[in-house]
Amino acid sequence: MVRETNRYFKFDWVTIILFLLLVAFGWLNILSASHTGTEIDYFDFSQPFAKQIIFIFLTLILIILLLALDAKFYERFSSVFYILSMLSLVGLFIFGKNVNGATSWYAIGSFTIQPSEFAKAATALAVAKYISDLNTDIKTLKDQLRTFMIILIPALLVLLQNDTGSTVVYGAFFFVLYREGLPKIYLIIGFLVVLLSILALKFGAISTTIAAILAVILLHFFRKRKYPILQSIFIITVSAALSFGVQFFYESILKPHQQDRISLWLGLEKDPEKLEEMKRTFAYNLNESEKAISSGGFTGKGFLEGTRTTGKFVPEQHTDYIFSTVGEEWGFLGTTLVVILFVLLILRILHLAELQKSQFSRAYGYGVAAIIFMHFMINIGMVMGLIPTIGIPLPMFSYGGSGLWAFTILLFIFIKLDSNRINEW
Repeated sequence: MVRETNRYFKFDWVTIILFLLLVAFGWLNILSASHTGTEIDYFDFSQPFAKQIIFIFLTLILIILLLALDAKFYERFSSVFYILSMLSLVGLFIFGKNVNGATSWYAIGSFTIQPSEFAKAATALAVAKYISDLNTDIKTLKDQLRTFMIILIPALLVLLQNDTGSTVVYGAFFFVLYREGLPKIYLIIGFLVVLLSILALKFGAISTTIAAILAVILLHFFRKRKYPILQSIFIITVSAALSFGVQFFYESILKPHQQDRISLWLGLEKDPEKLEEMKRTFAYNLNESEKAISSGGFTGKGFLEGTRTTGKFVPEQHTDYIFSTVGEEWGFLGTTLVVILFVLLILRILHLAELQKSQFSRAYGYGVAAIIFMHFMINIGMVMGLIPTIGIPLPMFSYGGSGLWAFTILLFIFIKLDSNRINEW
């Protein structure tokens, strides 16, 4: 039974307010990153901050449309959204526009749109729909493989467009599957694969294989429950294959600039002269970003007062490196506030997801939280030099219509699903 009183106003306003605060604060920093020290013309639509105002206005209209639709509409047509999204990704190989080495945009005159941003929401809906089906048991191998395929198809299509950052985000769905019953062995295997890959790059495939052999021997002798010999041999063989495979991929498949980013992050380059050259070339953005953040100190230089921001020392500062603007002009206090807002938003979504009455809504809510978390973690880690540099925007914060609208769709579909829970007895 559905209550009629104020049924269209029973939305989680805590989540909505957090979203609006991030969008508003993001726009202020886009304005700063676009500012050149001269008088600001707010109607100069050649500037990113003026364009972002239009994107935000259209976002508000989009929110009204998303909340006006019936909550069941999203579950009923989730498969349709997924198929259309995959077709839009495939179409990029024919009609896509190449920007900075990635064929990820459709161009209509001066207007561009990035389908990979919207594909994340479509995939989240499709995953939630499939695992909530009465005939699906995520603990069985058959349904696990089918679910992995739903995630893998868009990830591979995006990877083929040379958009590594967006591809990595699809790893977020493993948190969703784990919450819905995926055996934890998959998370353990995933962690070990990442660990072995890093070790193979850092110390070499042979050293990593020897370490794996020693680890298996120690486990065999010190565990009460012994590993069968064949199982131990299998583990060693897989570890060796992975180690040599990662090393081959790094040396023979990755492009030089990608190798340099990983090399700098892991400290693989030992030649001081080449190291300095790497920092001056492809790591220029990162170095300037770190300088901008550190120069802000505790309280920052003040709004529109960032010298490195105004001087355009950090390329792409209004997009992927927007967090460096926060660091310089708002300081430690400002960056802490941004982190707190994101953490509160993610925790709020997880809290609401646990309150859902349907598995579809719960799984989708976890998908929303996981995708936002991955973007948040990777972007800030990249800007601060904690992880390798990959192009990925800060949700609701970075400049761009596609990113803002995609995250609006992702989040407000869940807000609508949650309102359906609130409006039911």
